[in-house]
Order: sequence, then structure tokens, then C-alpha cells
Amino acid sequence: MVKMTHSSTTFFTKIVLFLILVVFFTLSPVADARPATFLQDFRITWSDSHIKQLDGGKAIQLVLDQNSGCGFASKSQYLFGRVSMKIKLIPGDSAGTVTAFYMNSDTDQVRDELDFEFLGNRTGQPYSVQTNVYAHGKGDREQRVNLWFDPAADYHTYSILWNHHHVVFSVDEVPIRVFKNNEARGLPFPKFQPMGVYSTLWEADDWATRGGLEKIDWSKAPFYAYYKDFDIEGCPVPGPRTCASNPSNWWEGQSYQQLDPIAARRYRWVRLNHMVYDYCTDKQRYPVTPPECLAGI
Repeated sequence: MVKMTHSSTTFFTKIVLFLILVVFFTLSPVADARPATFLQDFRITWSDSHIKQLDGGKAIQLVLDQNSGCGFASKSQYLFGRVSMKIKLIPGDSAGTVTAFYMNSDTDQVRDELDFEFLGNRTGQPYSVQTNVYAHGKGDREQRVNLWFDPAADYHTYSILWNHHHVVFSVDEVPIRVFKNNEARGLPFPKFQPMGVYSTLWEADDWATRGGLEKIDWSKAPFYAYYKDFDIEGCPVPGPRTCASNPSNWWEGQSYQQLDPIAARRYRWVRLNHMVYDYCTDKQRYPVTPPECLAGI
């Protein structure tokens, strides 16, 4: 009979635990796996000659010239979740261009939509990002923020978190807009329609830069925007009936139902220092303040 010492017993126990962990992680499914390439989750919707895959499909280049812009969309629609992309915007003189990243229900009359629209500008002027929210067909909720960095110098992460409690637009994990669910007050919230993920690069010099005063300088064309790290974590539709309301989905978790103290502080900083337009305070358009803009809502 071999007598095991305390040290040898401890070593044997560690080996057993290690083997158990190896087996567990080997057999466990990988949750929320990210797509490897663009074409796994997306399709080109507009002018495929103006979209070029890079790095084996892990990144893409969008092109705008006098002939055409371009666009792409997710192959599936989703009901709640989080979508994000890393985008490098048009450098130099980008006035009159719009690079858009958004979610859309693709229903004309009562559409739901969550928009990022990056509004180009003359060289040296700040890039603005406009957000908008459509709920049950009602939009016109524009807000604009001047980005506090050069979004054409490098990639930055833009994300939309969408759950039953609110919609949060973030830039590099800094919230720039929160649209709360105020159904209890009789206000619409995008909750019933699944949405696809879309992006476009297009000409909008009738409104995009200084209300249309600054036109595209086509001598600077073609214009390029770049995307990579396409990440969709949500409930695909059609899917399990319980998917959208399942509390085990991380985006519905307690910590995602409101901004944490650090995120709330960053949000206030953006609103105080970088917001340049808010429909809530536009008395010319809205003599009566929209109800969702009232303090405390």
C-alpha cells in the first residue's frame, strides 16, 4: 500500500480539477461567437462594384463617386440585442457625404429605425454624427454630436444596444444617446418589429453639411469608408419564441437596463461638451416640447 503525503494529495487534486476543466471547455458550446467574415452575416444591397472586401473578407471598403454610392445589409433580422462595427470614415474634405450605420424594420408606414448618420464636413471641421429614432412610424428625433476625435484617422467602434428598457447609441463604449422605453406613459417604443442591420455611403449634399450649404467637391472623389469587426449579438428572427423576452440574454440583464455610474458620467460629458443639436430644444420645429423630452423621462 502506497501512503500519499499531503503534498502529493494536493498535486493529484489539482491534476483532476485541471482535467475536468479541460473536458468542460472542450465540450461546451461557444456562446455569442463573432462572425469571421463580412459575407457570413451580410449581403450587398446596392452597387456591388463599389464594395470591396479586404483581408479575406474581414474588412470592407465602401466607395462613393459620381456614378454611385453603395450599401449592405444583414442577412437576418433581429429582435433586441447589440450590434457594433468598427468604422473609419472618409478623410479630408467629406462635405455633403453621409456614411450611415443603422437598424431598420423595412416596413414603410410604421417602420422602426435606429440611426447613426455620419455627416461629412469641409477639411479641418469636426465630423458630426446624427442619431435618430423611429418608433411605430414616428421619427424626426434628430440629435447631433461633434465627435471628439478624428474618425477618419483610425477605426472606432460604433454600437447600438437595444433591449426592453432602452436604446443606447455608443461611440467607443461612450454613450452619446439614450432613448428610454416610456410605454407606461403612452409613448411608442420599438419593441414589436424585428430589424435588420444596414449601412450605406451616399451623396446628401442637399442637407448633410450646414443644412446643404456645403456641396460635395467631386474633384476629391472617389470617397472611401472602411468597416471591420462586424458584431451582431441578438435574437435572429425567425427564432425561438422565447428568444426576445428571455432574461438569460445578456443584453436584457440587470446591468444593461440602465447606465452604470461611469457610463452615466461619460454620457453627461458628451451632452454638455459635444452636443450641437437636439430636437428637444428646437422651439421652431417643436413649439410644444415632445413628451419624451420632458425632464425625468
